[in-house]
Amino acid sequence: MVNKVAIIGAGPSGLLLAHYLLRRHHQYQIDIYERRSDPRGIPFDKTRTFPISLGERGMNALRQIPGLEEAVKAVSLEIQGSILHGKKGKTQVIKRKIPLITLDRTNLATVILEKLVEKYDNSRINIHFDCQCTEIDLATKTIKFSPSTSSNNITEFTSNYDLLIGADGARSVVREAFLNTDNFQFEQNYVPNAYKSIFLPNPDQIPGINLQKQKVHAWRINHGISILMLHQIDGNMSGVILFPYEKNPIEQLANAEEVQKFFQDNFPIIGQLMPKLEAEAFAKRPISRVLTVRCNPYHLGDSVLLIGDAAHAVSPSIGQGCNSALEDVLIFDKILNEYADNLAQSLTEYSLRRQPDAFAVRELSDYSFPTSNHLFTEFIIRNTLAKILHQIFPKTFLPPIFESVFADDIPYREILHKYQGWISKVKKNNDKE
Repeated sequence: MVNKVAIIGAGPSGLLLAHYLLRRHHQYQIDIYERRSDPRGIPFDKTRTFPISLGERGMNALRQIPGLEEAVKAVSLEIQGSILHGKKGKTQVIKRKIPLITLDRTNLATVILEKLVEKYDNSRINIHFDCQCTEIDLATKTIKFSPSTSSNNITEFTSNYDLLIGADGARSVVREAFLNTDNFQFEQNYVPNAYKSIFLPNPDQIPGINLQKQKVHAWRINHGISILMLHQIDGNMSGVILFPYEKNPIEQLANAEEVQKFFQDNFPIIGQLMPKLEAEAFAKRPISRVLTVRCNPYHLGDSVLLIGDAAHAVSPSIGQGCNSALEDVLIFDKILNEYADNLAQSLTEYSLRRQPDAFAVRELSDYSFPTSNHLFTEFIIRNTLAKILHQIFPKTFLPPIFESVFADDIPYREILHKYQGWISKVKKNNDKE
C-alpha cells in the first residue's frame, strides 16, 4: 500500500523528511506545499533569510542521505570558535573543539531541494510553490489551498492525504488544526529581544579591520543590545543585531545617516564596514521577533505529525532551531524502522520520545545566556572551567553548554539536567530585569 504524504512547508526539515521517506522503497508518494516561491528561481531576498550554524546534531541527520553532507559543505564555511569584541578593541577568543558549519538558511533549503529533485521524478514527488494552506479537514483528510501570489496560474484546489506533516514553522497552519482537538496543550511566547538582519561587505577590503573568517564575532553594549556576525562563503558577512523589543533605539533610526551614526558610535567596526546602501536598507528593514512554541502531543491519531518549529520553535540564542528540526527527521525515521512503518504506533512513539528533549531545548535556548553583564562574566568563567573539567574527567563532566547542544550524542534533556542550576540562576535574574 502506498501512503500519500502531504508535507506543508519546504524548509530544511520538510525537505529532508521527503528524502528520508522516499528512500523507504515505494511506500510513500509525496506532495510538498510551500507558500513562498521556488528559491531556485528568484533573487536572494535579504529580508527573509539569516545565517545558521549546524553542528553534529544537524549534520548527522544530513549525512544519512548520500551526497547531501558534501553538497551542504560546498556552500558553507567552517566555524572554529567565537571572538567577543569588548570596549577599546579588547577581544576574547572562545575556541571550539569540534567545528560548526555555517551557511545561509535559504542556501541550505535550496541544496536539500536540488538533491531531492535530482534523485526523484514526479512519479514519487511533486513540489508546489506559491501555495497557501487555508483549511484542513481532519475528518475527511483533505486540505484546501489558494495561491499565495498573483503572479502565477494557480487556482484554489483541494488535495487529500494519508499522512499530513506540519513543517510550516512557528506560525504553523497545520498546528492550528490541533487546537480544536481534545487534550492538546499549547503555548506560544515572543522572545523579549527583537532583531534586524545585517549584511556587510568583505571586511578584508577595509584597511585596518581584521575579522577572522572561521569565528563568530560578537559585540555587546548596555541595554541588552548585541550583534552576532558570521562570514559567508563569498567573503561577505551576515548576522543580526539583537535588542529589547520595547524601549530600544533601533526603531528610531529612520534613514541611512542615523543608522551609520548609531553603528559608528556604538559598534565602530560595524560602522566602518557598513556602506550607505546597506544603511538605507537597514533603516527600511522591518523589525523581526522570534515566536517560541511549546505544545504536546506532536501527532493526531495515525495521520498528522508536527516537526521542527511547528512543534517546538525556540529562541535562536544557542543555534538549535534548525539543528533540532533536522534531528526530528532522523528520530522519526528510526521510529519508522522500529515499528515497520506502522503510522499509528510510530506517530504516538514520536511524541513520547521527542517531547522531553524539545521541552529541554526551549529552556536551554531561553536561559543559557544571561542578559546582565555580571552574570555574563560568570558565564565566561563557567565556560572555561567546564572545558577544563571535561578534558580531565570526560565521563563525569559535560562540555560547556554551547558545545554540548551541538553534539549529536548528548540528549537535550541530559544537558538541561546537568546545567539546571545555572539555567535556574539565569532565569531568576532575567525575570527580575
